[in-house]
Amino acid sequence: MAGSTSPQGRLRLSAPVATALAQGAPVVALETAILTHGLPRPDNLETALAMEQAVRRAGAVPATIGLVDGSARIGLEPAELERLAFDERARKCATRDLAPALAARVPAGTTVSATLYLAVRAGIRILATGGIGGVHRGGETSLDISADLHELRRSPASVVCSGIKAILDLPRTMEVLESLSATVVGFRTDRLPAFYVTRSEIPVPRIDDLAALAELHRTQEALGWPGSVVIAQPPPAELALDAATLEALLDRCRRRAARAGISGAAETPCLLACLAELSDGRTVRLNHALAVANARLAGELAVAVHGHRSCIPSVMLP
Repeated sequence: MAGSTSPQGRLRLSAPVATALAQGAPVVALETAILTHGLPRPDNLETALAMEQAVRRAGAVPATIGLVDGSARIGLEPAELERLAFDERARKCATRDLAPALAARVPAGTTVSATLYLAVRAGIRILATGGIGGVHRGGETSLDISADLHELRRSPASVVCSGIKAILDLPRTMEVLESLSATVVGFRTDRLPAFYVTRSEIPVPRIDDLAALAELHRTQEALGWPGSVVIAQPPPAELALDAATLEALLDRCRRRAARAGISGAAETPCLLACLAELSDGRTVRLNHALAVANARLAGELAVAVHGHRSCIPSVMLP
């Protein structure tokens, strides 16, 4: 069965995603900025494929989202994933970048903001990612604030992540999320995870049960609230860094970025690459592990929300 395309040809659903949505089966959206800018090659493609497999094993359909050949693909084919993973021209697209990138027909990975926007337009209400963006350190003067936060305010979905990326200003990000009325809960934790660190000092409401998470999602939908629920799951403890070690590494990476004159949208990929180098690849392994764990939880949540497993062909569930 062929996928479906919007009248304008800009939003294209793959056949498995279109079928799942038509049948009311559980679907999970996955972002691709981690593929194009978040991880080194070939770890990026391995992680994207592992996230899809984690969603399938949970009983849901993965819908990895990215920009290919002038259309936003809701459910990338394996060949398209590989193209994005190794294409040096691939851009990193937040919501505001979608129209220019589509008009120019350039390949692009979508951040949480762009993925969330496109997913909700397609009818998908659960998304998995590594970590969400936020207020950059020094953002009180630079006003460098991720578009993720504003999209979380206006797109209704549940976003499973490992909290806010640790390179950011976590307390200010939480203040902005509160001002935007975005709900944040911890899954089996009462402290906000900090991406590479299992817990910060920031308290969050704790939910221990998958059924309770599903009820929260359904209640948010029933209220018609036009915003997302952020579900923060700690990264795997065996790979996580302690806060002091991370801060020491980050300090070195920020000085390196400052000397190179790197700021704005280019800063996050630069800092992540630097952390990977200084930690001898530990942060890459951790990023892979937490992203896959979040995809698995998102798949389980989607199944719990819908009340059944999807009809995925058995060959996709070894």
